[in-house]
Amino acid sequence: MRTLICGSMAYDTIMVFHDRFRHHILPDQLHILNVAFHVPDMRREYGGCAGNIAYSLKLLGGEPLIMAAVGEDCGLYMQRLARLALDRSHVREVPETYTAQAFITTDLDDNQITAFHPGAMNYSHLNHVAEARDLTLGIVAPDGREGMLQHAREFREAGVPFIFDPGQGLPLFDGEELLNFLRQADYCCVNDYELRLLSEKTGQPVEALAGMVDAFVVTLGANGARIHADGRWIDIPAVRPEKLADPTGCGDAFRAGLLYGIASGMGWEKSGRLASLMGSIKIAHRGGQNHKPAREQIAARYEAAFGERLW
Repeated sequence: MRTLICGSMAYDTIMVFHDRFRHHILPDQLHILNVAFHVPDMRREYGGCAGNIAYSLKLLGGEPLIMAAVGEDCGLYMQRLARLALDRSHVREVPETYTAQAFITTDLDDNQITAFHPGAMNYSHLNHVAEARDLTLGIVAPDGREGMLQHAREFREAGVPFIFDPGQGLPLFDGEELLNFLRQADYCCVNDYELRLLSEKTGQPVEALAGMVDAFVVTLGANGARIHADGRWIDIPAVRPEKLADPTGCGDAFRAGLLYGIASGMGWEKSGRLASLMGSIKIAHRGGQNHKPAREQIAARYEAAFGERLW
């Protein structure tokens, strides 16, 4: 079940401002904005869609291969991949670049100011799907624009089924490019906001978009998900989390569950339920890669939630 995960790897630096932005950003002074926020709390997380998806897929017992571009500062992340026994053979270090990274400052009202540097992600097109062997499945997750276009085309040419997951990369493409992604993909996974944007940019209604792929998955946050497959919509319930700690990476954990279900031939309802469970497990932990359930614990949580055995 070798699954090629094309997408970003990134460092996320999260800082907490113990006040409210509105007390320091004055609407009538925006033309001379010059503010500094004292942030006594800071943490650095390992992230990026490819890194997060691979992490959760490994927890399930899958065999993820990460295909990503990183910068000269990738040392700590590469060491982490080695500790987790995640294959690094298709992670390319691009000289004279930084690994993609986000700098996020959050205030007491959970408002956020984010600066994102794509760095090496812009060179993802230097990687090629044909470099990976014996693939069962793939995913094109948010990454550099040229890389996403190229990897979708290469999956199609190689005859490897894949999920198109535009995510935050969706604004990079026009309507015709997005339709072409769907023509090449076997599956598509978006959240409800991304679905509206996808429909607006392509000029196509939801049913038409869903009919272009074998399965069209729409995540709905606390309301679960819906999967259009075999000419019908399948409702997937949400799983109640142990606590609500941080939604960062929940969509990636969901996609890991979906990939595992597809590769294992579980069927759409069971695959969707597993995906829903993985998102629920993740949300109880901060960051995209700090949940650590054993495979047996995942199976027990699944049986408790849905009244059936996972394996």
